[in-house]
Amino acid sequence: MTAVEHDADVIVVGAGPGGSATAYHLARHGVRVLLLEKTEFPREKVCGDGLTPRAVRQLVRMGVDTSPEAGWLHNRGLRVIGGGVRLELDWPELASFPNYGLVRTRLDFDDLLAQRAVAAGAKLRTNVNVLGPVLDGDGRVAGVEAEVGPGKEPATFHAPLVVAADGVSGRFPLALGLAKREDRPIGVAVRRYYRSPVKHDDNYLESWLELRSKDSGDNLLPGYGWIFGLGDGRVNVGLGVLNSSSAFGKTNYRRLLTDWLANTPEDWGMTDETNADGPILGAALPMGFNRVPHYTRGVMLVGDSGGMVNPFNGEGIAYAMESGELAAEAALQALARPAGPERERALMAYPNELKARLGGYYRLGGIFVKLIGRPEIMRIATKHGMPHPTLMRFVLKLLANLTDPRGGDAMDRVINAMTKVAPAV
Repeated sequence: MTAVEHDADVIVVGAGPGGSATAYHLARHGVRVLLLEKTEFPREKVCGDGLTPRAVRQLVRMGVDTSPEAGWLHNRGLRVIGGGVRLELDWPELASFPNYGLVRTRLDFDDLLAQRAVAAGAKLRTNVNVLGPVLDGDGRVAGVEAEVGPGKEPATFHAPLVVAADGVSGRFPLALGLAKREDRPIGVAVRRYYRSPVKHDDNYLESWLELRSKDSGDNLLPGYGWIFGLGDGRVNVGLGVLNSSSAFGKTNYRRLLTDWLANTPEDWGMTDETNADGPILGAALPMGFNRVPHYTRGVMLVGDSGGMVNPFNGEGIAYAMESGELAAEAALQALARPAGPERERALMAYPNELKARLGGYYRLGGIFVKLIGRPEIMRIATKHGMPHPTLMRFVLKLLANLTDPRGGDAMDRVINAMTKVAPAV
């Protein structure tokens, strides 16, 4: 059999936050990385654009300048609105995470991370649409088939390892027969930009636990909402609905968004269509490891491709970047070993570490999703929980997954114990 010349040590499919983080952490250790992106930068992406301290930590680990001077809007915490209460909760003071969050549009956020990977030594190729895997005689992935450029010229790239970071569509893992698990939570989110002189420079991320339209009376609209200031005169406004809700898949989500916004104060600028900056766009939120295994036959799944959105709060960027770093660590160890059982043993450390870190937490998140999908439970929770700031600080730590793993306060110890006791998904 003729030996195939490798185009890289690792091919990363998709230059979103997960793919770029993977490429960065590999390249900075001298690994030859080929980062393939189907679009051109800058490019739009449906997202809330808000980053919790968990995501900020990953940016710092990539050497990103997160100062306001570098174009980031800082926030102090989360403002929660529900049950007739408006509560501002600062991000916790922890050794493991910074005490601030950030907001930045995905239009240049993804480009910025991809350039960090390039600066570390990764080779970025855009306008490369990866179609599926190249398999060797043992059924192991040895590269990718792709279409390159506007002419869609066929191309083949070879590498001993491939990282699928191709987002919620997960076309690459699907080509390997890795379908989504129907027993895991999933959400749908829609968002729109509005010009809002009142809300654009808010120093809190704002979360609405109860949504009402002008004519809904005491009846709640399904889902939860957010308003995140971008600091440039605009806000990112959106809502999400989980598949535990009876409204999931049966609702016009765009209409739902405008119905809710019609009930907001007029001076916020979201009741007037002329203040809208672009269309309403939607995307799915794959949660709780809804595609597994995260490593098989030479392929590692990172971020949304592996269903890593947090079921508690819909956050995906932090976990995409975190899983990218973990995948890079496992790949580094694997590539230092000869192909065969030794290398496979190193690669299996990746799904095992993901399960150890997040499996129990995501199991709890699945239970949480089922509970809040019932309006009567959500109503009771907001009515009786919101007036208690100490309880809500605990809830913030739980929902945002912000605890110190060692030491920490009593809240940290309770949350850490809960995640350890819960059987890993």
